[in-house]
Amino acid sequence: QVQLVESGGGLVQPGGSLRLSCAASGSFFSISAMGWYRQAPGKERELVATVISGVSTNYADSVKGRFAISRDSAKNTMYLQMNSLKPEDTAVYFCYARVRYYNNSLKDYWGRGTQVTVSS
Repeated sequence: QVQLVESGGGLVQPGGSLRLSCAASGSFFSISAMGWYRQAPGKERELVATVISGVSTNYADSVKGRFAISRDSAKNTMYLQMNSLKPEDTAVYFCYARVRYYNNSLKDYWGRGTQVTVSS
């Protein structure tokens, strides 16, 4: 079993910054992909950013140029640096990981989420 624990959420004023972290723990061979998704009240969960094989990144159009995803493979930790935050970024942010086990099987995991609120 793999656990994903997010941290770094909170209340910030418009234009401010936050840095989210997601730490993966457990017994597995590797993590092939990690990402951040978010869900605002009354809306579906949406992709924010992903990092594949620790190198290739992808962002939602709404966050391009403001958010940056990164990963420390040695620590099995992923980060999301969020700058120039807007009220519409308010949501619960979820960490996602696709884990590869020693038998070469893949399994997806989700964290419990961390609240980000952008308000004056």
